[in-house]
Amino acid sequence: MPLFNQSIRRKIVGIALGLIVLMLVTSILSIVMSSQVGILLDELTNRYIPAYGDLARANIRSLERAVALRRMVMMKMQSPTDEEAYAARLREFEDADRKIEQEAESARKHINAIIDDTRTPSDNAALARIETRIETAVIELRRDQNEDHAKLLKQIDAQQMIEARNTLEHIDALRDQFNQKIDAIRADMLKQVFVSTSQVIRHQRQAIIISGIVTVLAAVVGFAFALLVSSGITRPVRLLLAGTREVEAGRFDKAITVSTQDEIGELAAAFNRMIEQLRHNERIRETFGRYIDPKVVQGLIDRPEVAIDGQRRVMTIMFSDMSGFTSMSEGMTPRGLVKVMNHYFTVMSAPIRNNRGVIDKYIGDAIMSYWGPPFVEEDEQALLAGLTAIDMADEVPALQKQLPDLLGIRAMPVPCDLRIGIATGEVLTGSIGSELMMSFTVMGDAVNLASRLEAANKVYGTRILISQATAEAIGARLELREIDRLAVVGQSVPQPVFEVMGRAGAPNPPQESLRAHYAEGLAAYRACRFDEARGAFNAALESAPGDGPSRAMLARIAQFEANPPAADWNGAWRLESK
Repeated sequence: MPLFNQSIRRKIVGIALGLIVLMLVTSILSIVMSSQVGILLDELTNRYIPAYGDLARANIRSLERAVALRRMVMMKMQSPTDEEAYAARLREFEDADRKIEQEAESARKHINAIIDDTRTPSDNAALARIETRIETAVIELRRDQNEDHAKLLKQIDAQQMIEARNTLEHIDALRDQFNQKIDAIRADMLKQVFVSTSQVIRHQRQAIIISGIVTVLAAVVGFAFALLVSSGITRPVRLLLAGTREVEAGRFDKAITVSTQDEIGELAAAFNRMIEQLRHNERIRETFGRYIDPKVVQGLIDRPEVAIDGQRRVMTIMFSDMSGFTSMSEGMTPRGLVKVMNHYFTVMSAPIRNNRGVIDKYIGDAIMSYWGPPFVEEDEQALLAGLTAIDMADEVPALQKQLPDLLGIRAMPVPCDLRIGIATGEVLTGSIGSELMMSFTVMGDAVNLASRLEAANKVYGTRILISQATAEAIGARLELREIDRLAVVGQSVPQPVFEVMGRAGAPNPPQESLRAHYAEGLAAYRACRFDEARGAFNAALESAPGDGPSRAMLARIAQFEANPPAADWNGAWRLESK
């Protein structure tokens, strides 16, 4: 959007934010680059230089070892032999020999640490070769000199001085070779130290240059924008002030007339568009200000005729109710009951909102909600309602634990649970009410059916029952099982009802067995093969002890055996009342 289409306040705030962003960028760059420099310095100080020092000390230890060896020879050549001094020189020799390996190993560790550190750039191939050369030099020194040392000691003990002198010269030659190798390695290591030092210096220079450039850029941009904004503020101030006072008084019909084509004209045009938008928003508030759920207003802004005229649509209705509410409320104080119900509605409303449902109203302890156009697509409304019911049922265990804490008691006097009924069908949507208070709601057989299905959970000991139309719309996207055929008040044709068992793929083997045995028992029950049905329902109870529908059907079979159904019985159960 062009700069002059923005308000003055936005310009000033934008400049301030821009400067703040530039300052933050400068700070962040400085911190990052300083951190990188610190890492490089740390590596140089704690790894490169110590590794080079270890190699230098390895040379010194080699010389100390040679001196100790010559002193051993001198002690043996004395007459008589000074065994105590010889033993002391031997310990010095062995100590120097051990320290050579320690210094070499320390250098290798520092070099490997440099290679393993991915935060810093380094010539890992060259360092790896240096580390291998150190190891090889120590191994070759140990291999070549161990045999000569033993040979030398034997020759000294046997007073074979000529042979001992030759052996000692050979040992010196091996030592010189080792020192030459270490010197060459030190030279290569020193090159790596110089490379690391140059990297530190380069990063420091880059940090200083980049920080300076960003700082200068921030100053230039800030000064330029300040000049630009200040030049365009003073002239339209009075005109804008007059227009603002009109808006403050609630009069949105007076537009600002400006003939200039510069930034004042752009600003005036933006102000006029703002007034037009305020007029539009005011009409929206007057039309939809009485609705409860924000999604209703949001969904109808583009189509206000839906609220005025009403429409027939296929929608999915859900009723949810807290079981045991009446018994629970009798033992509570009004304050405690309000606290419990507020928490209950808060917990149970969240899944509805999260799944894009519209909460129509709270009725006592019940919640009525719905899904459908224009709020959600028609082909996803049933699935969203089913997922909401599952999410609400998942909240029940936590709710049962939270309610005693809210009331300050150890346990609830009556355990609370949830009953949900869902139905899909054609309903009338529109604004219903008086001139003083209106509500965008839904009416129709599907609403009545959802309410009846919620109550039917009492009969079957279930939590979530849905209508046949809802089940067909959901398909295989949730795990369902047919429970029964119900004929509710106001409907002459019975229809199957289904229980939502969980999300697709959720049932475990016992639940699959329960569903299979229950389906077998339901088919036998409808065919009046009550013995076969009883066996299937009992098998279902073995798969899921306490299964409410199986218990209900067994009780109904016992009732039918005492009072057989009529000859024209169609296998449906009539739910007489809510």
